[in-house]
Amino acid sequence: MRILLFTGKGGVGKSTVAAGTAALAAAAGHRTLVLSTDAAHSLADAFGVTAGPEPTPVAPDLFVQQVDAQRKLQQSWTEVQHYLLSVLDVAGVDPVAAEELTVLPGAEEVLALLELRQQALSGRWDVVVVDCAPTAETLRLLALPEALGWYMQRVFPAERRIIKALKPVLTRSVGVPMPGDNVFDAIERLHAELDEVRTLLSGPEASVRVVLTPEKVVLAEARRSWTHLSLFGYRVDGVVANRVFPAAEGDDWRAGWVAAQAGVLEEVDQSFAGLPVWRSEYRPEEPVGVEALRRLAEQVYAGTDPLAVPTGQGPFSVERTVGGAVLRLALPLVSRAEVDLARNGDELVLTVGSYRRLLTLPAGLARLRVAGARVVAGGLQVRFVEPDQPGQPTQPAQPAAPTGDVRREAAR
Repeated sequence: MRILLFTGKGGVGKSTVAAGTAALAAAAGHRTLVLSTDAAHSLADAFGVTAGPEPTPVAPDLFVQQVDAQRKLQQSWTEVQHYLLSVLDVAGVDPVAAEELTVLPGAEEVLALLELRQQALSGRWDVVVVDCAPTAETLRLLALPEALGWYMQRVFPAERRIIKALKPVLTRSVGVPMPGDNVFDAIERLHAELDEVRTLLSGPEASVRVVLTPEKVVLAEARRSWTHLSLFGYRVDGVVANRVFPAAEGDDWRAGWVAAQAGVLEEVDQSFAGLPVWRSEYRPEEPVGVEALRRLAEQVYAGTDPLAVPTGQGPFSVERTVGGAVLRLALPLVSRAEVDLARNGDELVLTVGSYRRLLTLPAGLARLRVAGARVVAGGLQVRFVEPDQPGQPTQPAQPAAPTGDVRREAAR
């Protein structure tokens, strides 16, 4: 099963491109579902139909779904929500306001991920196309499964034991009900389901496409998106440059736009070297409906296979060497000055710009010592050696040398 996620800065037309790709896949005979993690839910508008919380047919082999956050919340979060309501009741919060407060920020996007998992495991679909929220929300969302996994492994077991031991005392002394096993079980279930989502989306048949318009500000965000998606282990397999002005003689206003966009498009090709860059021309009218969207996608992909599975090595790999190993993580478009790396027990703490990833090392690497790290050829390479093997010191390094060494902090 092929999974395609579309993301990009708000307003660049990612929902239209996602819908067009889905329409083209269905026209080729693939059973296709397109759903949205964007709270704006503009997919149904793009198809010109009314979509419900269940997959709604809009054409042969093509279904669209807009996740009902309230219903999914009741299915996946009931135990936790009831506990939070009981706490707010003790605090004297109005019941109506309390119910609103127990709907977690970003819950709709998280629940859409759970719906994606359910549909992907149903066996009903050959292709699932996901219209993601704007870039920043997508990055936070895709980082969530791993972040929650760290909490579940490191903090959650201790919290559960402490609360279970102190529950009678705390309940009597502060008057606030303590969470029961059903609450902890619900959180563990949520973690397990999100972990499955991450496995699906970082697998070999899933990839992300970045949609942009030929504008410098939009391009800058798209470049960062590629870097940060790679940081969290998601494969970007292409870029769609949308709303490109076609050339026209005798129209000075449009000629100015064409010239400005041509400069940015050249930067797009340079920035995303190695990835396909598809282009979609600005149309005189908005493409609405299955046929209009399919025609748009045909023009975008220009005879190439929109469902082609990316080949080559994924963003994350480990290569065994004599006496150790080399971990490689794709970090396109970054310089060594933007990367900080630290070792903390069996984790690597990797910071790129404003994003941080706690990368839990496999058992085979956790017992080894970090001997060196560098940014080279669009990626981070970390060299591990046996504890008794000679290597570079793990104390803080001096400012990065021309060889591309990454600044390292002492292991804690």
